[in-house]
Amino acid sequence: MEEDQARKKSDQRRQLMLEGPLLKVILIVALPMVVTMLIDALYNMADAFFVSRISDAAVAAVGVNDSLMMLIRAVSMGFGMGSSSFISRALGAKKDKEAAQTAVTTLFTAMGVLMVLACLGLVFLPNLVNFLGVTDAVRPFSTQYARWILLSAPITAATTVLSQILRSEGSTMYSMAGMASGCLINVALDPIFIYALNFGVAGAAMATGISKLISMSILLSPFLRGKCVIRLKPSYFTPKKEIYLEIARMGIPTVMRTGMMSMSAILINNIASGFGDAAMASIAVANKSMRMIASGIMGFGQGFQPIAGYNYGAGNYRRVLKAFRYTITIGVIGGLALGTLMGIFAPFVILMFSKDVDVMDLGLVLIRTQSITIIPHMLVMISNGFFQALGKALKAGIIGLSRQLLSLIPCVIILSRLFGVTGLVYSQAAADLISFSLALIFVVPTVRQIYLMGNSSVPVH
Repeated sequence: MEEDQARKKSDQRRQLMLEGPLLKVILIVALPMVVTMLIDALYNMADAFFVSRISDAAVAAVGVNDSLMMLIRAVSMGFGMGSSSFISRALGAKKDKEAAQTAVTTLFTAMGVLMVLACLGLVFLPNLVNFLGVTDAVRPFSTQYARWILLSAPITAATTVLSQILRSEGSTMYSMAGMASGCLINVALDPIFIYALNFGVAGAAMATGISKLISMSILLSPFLRGKCVIRLKPSYFTPKKEIYLEIARMGIPTVMRTGMMSMSAILINNIASGFGDAAMASIAVANKSMRMIASGIMGFGQGFQPIAGYNYGAGNYRRVLKAFRYTITIGVIGGLALGTLMGIFAPFVILMFSKDVDVMDLGLVLIRTQSITIIPHMLVMISNGFFQALGKALKAGIIGLSRQLLSLIPCVIILSRLFGVTGLVYSQAAADLISFSLALIFVVPTVRQIYLMGNSSVPVH
């Protein structure tokens, strides 16, 4: 009886993905992911807001530790995204048990790997904090924050993987509920831990860790109650080479992309530290502000992925392209609106975190230049998700690295040397334009290839 219900649920989900009104399906699946990613961005933004009452150095410390959070998320997302691409295609091909085995194996392995990495980070914590890029004033705050971020790393891994598994089967409402509840709890706990208990910057990280633990419990709940297509049974843990190779095939590009985001942020922090605490604080504030928009766009792109994965796995190539076209159109409209609003209200956003004149001046340039280039940035992110959904690991990896390794890092080094702090703040916008040009080189021929596959009875490779 239980197996029949699971099969019925799987068939209903497959029918929605393969035959439902496409625009409606995109909105049903993608909008909860948009909210989920926005909520995820709010986690760290909430910490920065509350610690800003301590000092600009405290704000800079939270910003510096963004790089550490990105490294943890890079590994977590590598497991989550690596498995979700395969799970969507497996569900589309009616391989439900194989999808469930991949999900369980990914969850347990990700938590184990992050536990080992967190222990290494705690052992070498002073060296790690120095590597992230700190001034003498920022170092003690950064050390306090990093310690608790590392302690909660396995929970972060579980939260990320569970959210991606839910997304891969199209159950994005459950994913949104888990992330939303965690964010609300984080916002409630921040002032208590930072001020009432007098834990300072460490309290912000403690609040984040506790909120992620609650998020993990809520994300796990629908699996335990049999509300999902995927069944998370411990007996499904199958540490086989074939599963790990499949996870690695799509996960490694994600790790490299997100890892390079962290490495470029570390480089920026190290260069900015030479220009003083105000430069570091302005970068922290601007990046957190723009992450709200970028996270929303990323959520929309990730919501599109299971639709593309289901239909590509089922050989419904025309629907894949139609979904891609709809996603690009909606993303451009949304990105244009959000970028315009952020550019207009940038002064008010910065004042929430700092009243320092230097922070305001640099922060305005950072936010407004990135608002102008938000459309090319959005197109690169959606294109990366497009290739991940299709299982095209090499192209996904190259596009994922295009902004960080091939564009941002060279721009940061060259422009900061030529124009000082002014060149540093313009480097991110320049990187968006360069990476967009690189992405087009891969997207155009792939779209043409899938178009031919959709109009031919013989697949074109």
